[in-house]
Amino acid sequence: MNRVIAVAGATASGKSAYAVELAKKIDGEIVSADSRLVYKGMDIGTAKPTKIEQGEIPHYMIDVVEPDFNYSAGVYAKEAKKCVDDILSRGKVPIVTGGTGLYYKVLLENYDLPKIEPDKKLREELSKLPFEKLYDILEKIDKEAVKSLELNDKKKVIRYIEIVKSTGKPLNESRGLRENAYEVEWIGLNFPRDVLYERINKRVDLMLEQGLVDETKNLLKRYGRISNIVDTIGYREIIQALDGLISFDEAVEKLKQNTRHYAKRQLTWFRRYPQIKWDYYPEKLKK
Repeated sequence: MNRVIAVAGATASGKSAYAVELAKKIDGEIVSADSRLVYKGMDIGTAKPTKIEQGEIPHYMIDVVEPDFNYSAGVYAKEAKKCVDDILSRGKVPIVTGGTGLYYKVLLENYDLPKIEPDKKLREELSKLPFEKLYDILEKIDKEAVKSLELNDKKKVIRYIEIVKSTGKPLNESRGLRENAYEVEWIGLNFPRDVLYERINKRVDLMLEQGLVDETKNLLKRYGRISNIVDTIGYREIIQALDGLISFDEAVEKLKQNTRHYAKRQLTWFRRYPQIKWDYYPEKLKK
């Protein structure tokens, strides 16, 4: 049986640690479902689990490409499926976990992304607009599609607009159905809102202690101001401080605030899945 476990939840809800504990208990291996963990060198700002935190459990779909590569959900689905199938072929249990709802969807549900050729002229026109304007455009033509957006992810919102305009259909309707390849057990991790927000605040403080500012500087020096860096929560706020647009203290508070907003959007996405069993914690696994 092609059994796969999906561990879902907001950022800072303990998904990575939980997945490691679960993998140890059931002989599992972990497949990341996070659109930023695929990038090498983007470590502190994405809260990428360290080798120690990975607990000697094999992890896949982490550090796959350089940040200047535009890694799409379609590429992810293809490569992650190879990982899941390999894990299953060896008699182990794949555990999919991460922060990108769309990655779960294209990997574990019966959806294929639309095969739409890039519209270079449209992309060029849209790229000149700020994220807020792009968001408004997409919301007017597909209210559901905006729910899966990350803050300031211009690349994704432009692609969504491109697909909807090209097909004349909402994003969900333009995706082709395919047979489900896996039997998925969904587990959801959650905390009361005030506890989750405090965990987020502490995570941001830890990122700064670990060297987030230096990591941001090094990424800019090596790759320049590419969208995968400047549009990612964590790096974006630090860059604004480095540019003198806001103070360092303002950048820290803005980073915490943006992360809290992102966590809220993640929970909104995952709560649409009635099959998710919420509030399972590692302590319960040890009984």
